[in-house]
Amino acid sequence: MDKITVVLAGQPNVGKSSLINAISNAKLKVGNFAGVTVDKLELDVNYCDAKACHDYLLHIVDLPGTYSLVDYTQEERVTKNALLEGDYDVIVNVVDSTHLQRNLLLTSELLELGKKMIVVLNMIDEADDEGIKIDEKQLSVILGVPCIKTSASKNIGIEEFEQAIVEASHKQEISGKVIYSDFIEEEIAHIVGFLEDRGYKSSIPYRQLAVRLLKEDENIYKKIHEEPIWIELQHLLRKSLEHIYLHSGSKDLKEIFIDEHFAFAKGAKMEVIELSSMKAKNFTQKIDNLLINKYLGIPIFLLFMWILFQLTFQVGAIPMDLIDASFGWLGDNAKEVLGDGWLGSLVADGMIAGVGSVMMFLPNILILFFGIALLETTGYMSRVSFMLDGFFHKFGLHGKSFIPLVTGFGCSVPAYMAARTLKNERDRLLTLFIIGFMSCGARLPIYVLFIGAFFGDEDAGNWLFLIYMTGAMLGLISAKILHLYVFKGEDEPFVMEMPKYRMPSMKLIWHTVYGQGKSYINKAGTFILLASMLVWFASNYPKQHELEAQYSIKIEKSVDENMSIKLSNELAEKSLEMSYLGQIGHASSWFFSPLGLDWKMSVALETGLAAKEVVVSTLGVLYSLGENNDETSSSLRDELRKNISLPSAIAFIVFVMIYLPCLAASMVFAREAGGWKYLVYLFIFTTSTAWILSFIAYNVTKLILGV
Repeated sequence: MDKITVVLAGQPNVGKSSLINAISNAKLKVGNFAGVTVDKLELDVNYCDAKACHDYLLHIVDLPGTYSLVDYTQEERVTKNALLEGDYDVIVNVVDSTHLQRNLLLTSELLELGKKMIVVLNMIDEADDEGIKIDEKQLSVILGVPCIKTSASKNIGIEEFEQAIVEASHKQEISGKVIYSDFIEEEIAHIVGFLEDRGYKSSIPYRQLAVRLLKEDENIYKKIHEEPIWIELQHLLRKSLEHIYLHSGSKDLKEIFIDEHFAFAKGAKMEVIELSSMKAKNFTQKIDNLLINKYLGIPIFLLFMWILFQLTFQVGAIPMDLIDASFGWLGDNAKEVLGDGWLGSLVADGMIAGVGSVMMFLPNILILFFGIALLETTGYMSRVSFMLDGFFHKFGLHGKSFIPLVTGFGCSVPAYMAARTLKNERDRLLTLFIIGFMSCGARLPIYVLFIGAFFGDEDAGNWLFLIYMTGAMLGLISAKILHLYVFKGEDEPFVMEMPKYRMPSMKLIWHTVYGQGKSYINKAGTFILLASMLVWFASNYPKQHELEAQYSIKIEKSVDENMSIKLSNELAEKSLEMSYLGQIGHASSWFFSPLGLDWKMSVALETGLAAKEVVVSTLGVLYSLGENNDETSSSLRDELRKNISLPSAIAFIVFVMIYLPCLAASMVFAREAGGWKYLVYLFIFTTSTAWILSFIAYNVTKLILGV
């Protein structure tokens, strides 16, 4: 007969005693824990596993009730020591089903111990009487451990409880864990990766070790401090803790993790409980009842997003003309100093025009990032995730997919990395494939440029909101199609943390906005500068000396100044078409011409595969050539309006909304998805979808306009 030692842990008054009494043929023994006067209740139960035809002796030790793993009282100290240092096989966490959220606080701490464990949802009959319905299967998936419903008074689930102990003791791997906020999960992943790389030998799983290191567990620190790995590990821990302090707005680790456990417990409860009626008990619940209301929640969220896009365009447009004029002045002065030769053209038309056309949209980018960071730091975004969970499930997604998707409005790179919080591979791949439909900040300059050129500034915020929401809806529809035909499988529930509402942290918002703004400027000053120079070179070479000689004669013979300007522009146009860039554009025109896009727009889209900001700088370089470059020069918006029809502009916007993200994001996607083959699939999927929808948009717009 095999012996299984079990410790019974739970908060006070959860019905552990009644559960013990309900176990038939138990041999009870009462004594004291070693060295203290705290009662120690032990019982031996003979259990026959009918499935395996095997007998077991279940030796159960009832630990004193405790609300958390603290050691303020003698009873709490006994329970904590027994759980941390005791020799046992399985933890049985007894939970009061009528107060699930409060009890899950202790459950979350027990999961961190890295032990085999089951959760017993006791007093389930009382919960039913109070109109509380608990989905124990979903809770089991969330916690990663078996959850059994029991009622000692009505003898419900006792046999299942005993069977679950035997099955848990036979498990080889520890599956239970707490899911933390993304910034803590990121640091846990860093530490686990470090330990794996170093091949560190540990008696507890790496994840539990990482969590205890971040919580500054004294016992773990004493043990690992004496080992050589500590020299490297302490630097990593310091950086991890600084990151956690910044996002949590506190340096009290105990408070930080209490808040995390609270958020996890609340999120788990809201995922698995269905109440017949719920009244708000405090101010936070009253706010939640409004913001995640079944009918008002989504309209309120859309209102917030609409306001954000209005501010992005209206406020961002204020310094735009000043930045544009400043770079125009720089270009004029560069030509005065360097002359009208190839060097002056390279600096003015290539470097300054290219970088300037991107930098003028920096205010819009900063406002967008500020708004998203503001909503995240208050705790609102987590509520939106929960609220959209049911809606997302209709498209094959999970509510937790919302965080990576909304992060995609800022930048696809961190959005792809944020998808790591989705542990189910199907859900993660599905989310990764549609993140690109959430227009990143790099696409914002393209939208602002075309909206200003073709729709005016009056309703620009509304058009911007429409573009972003249309992209998001197309992403959801694509997710549904992929879910039905490619990434098939059952949905898996995940807990969505519900943190407390906080006042906006200006320090954290500054950290986010400054980091993204700095990254944008660095990209403009390096990658986009280089790309602009390459585009300039490809648009100016090879030189057409014979063509230039022919037009020079015509210009000299011309007595009309307007005719001379017309001939100069005609020369520039033909030279551009015969350049390397023109050759590339014409070679790919067969693909883009059904969408109403000329070769210049085709080239701009192709350069956008490197970085979406380069689309604007490419258009700036292409449409600035051959124009008068003084203070009366037409802006890029005016040039686009002159050269591009409205149906073509709409098709261009639709294509930009959907096709492959930038090179950096694509590389991150391949890494997160698990291989380059997925990037090939993504390229085919997004390009074909973009082409089809752009074709439809182009022809429908022509039909509406009657052109």
